[in-house]
Amino acid sequence: MSSFKLPDIAIITGAALGCGAVLLSWLGNPANSGICISCFMENLAGALQFHDNLRMSYIRPELIGFLLGSFLMALKSRRFNVTGGSSPVIRFFLGFFIIVGCAVFIGCPIKMIQRLAAGDFTAIAALAGMMFGVWLGAKYIRAGVFLDREKKMPAINGYILPAIGILLFIFLILKPSFIHQGETGPAARHAPLFVSLSIGLVIGGLAQRSGLCITGGFRNFFLVRETTLLYGVITFFISALLLSLITGQFHPGLNGQPASHMGHGWTFLAMTLVGLASVIIDGCPFRQVIKAGQGDVDAGITCFGMMTGAAVVITWLLRSTSAGPSFNGKIAVLSGLIFCLIVVLSYRTSARK
Repeated sequence: MSSFKLPDIAIITGAALGCGAVLLSWLGNPANSGICISCFMENLAGALQFHDNLRMSYIRPELIGFLLGSFLMALKSRRFNVTGGSSPVIRFFLGFFIIVGCAVFIGCPIKMIQRLAAGDFTAIAALAGMMFGVWLGAKYIRAGVFLDREKKMPAINGYILPAIGILLFIFLILKPSFIHQGETGPAARHAPLFVSLSIGLVIGGLAQRSGLCITGGFRNFFLVRETTLLYGVITFFISALLLSLITGQFHPGLNGQPASHMGHGWTFLAMTLVGLASVIIDGCPFRQVIKAGQGDVDAGITCFGMMTGAAVVITWLLRSTSAGPSFNGKIAVLSGLIFCLIVVLSYRTSARK
């Protein structure tokens, strides 16, 4: 891997992500949802009994693979750098609201692209919303809005999240009584365990090396017209599209798409929230998991926020259904947007002093 330049690694990572997502759906994961960090978090929250919906309860091996793949690559490449202390409470709640936005759309930015590659035109509004949110975030960055600077921390802080990943894998294998696994619904739909884990490890390692991030690719382009990560995102879409066509998973249209709804306005707003919050904390949900694996304690705090959000969107009925967003979900999205604006305006005022 050291012989490749960063743009090449980003493209390789994008291809692996696209092929891996479609392959996982083909092998058993829910349709158009081979990889979805928000869905995986909801499944994990249920498995740990943080909510009581058995249909959404399963420890996804892919999530473990992303975390441990990043950890192992960081160790191998001597990039395991333990830092933290940058606005932890704000990061926690931004992670929470990112999952709220994903739940109202029904998918994270990775799932959004897979849905587009499978012909789900309802995801167009999500792409537009996410890009608008990222564009807003880039405008605030130009205005000098940044969260507090992180600092070096004792190494033990960086090992906690990978240790949790190993513990979750043990739970997945041993299946103790306190771990729930649904036998119907999305939880019952999964690719073979070790295939899922292997794909997760490979993608996690590549993503750590390349820094691939869905929102980061657009942010860098909006800020300085830098295209390294964006090439990876485009490769992700193209590879997912081609493999969807080959495996017969390409079904273009608006109506009747898996895990979708026709509330396009709320989809736009929900993914605006995801895009804006992701720029503030420097990374989409997938990127937060990868950063947590390489020793970023702040990203770990964000992951805990995402886990909390994953439990709450199920318990409080914030998650959309095929009938559209719920009233509670709409209020939560607006609350998240208000929270983001308060944060950026507060830091903008501080930057001017």
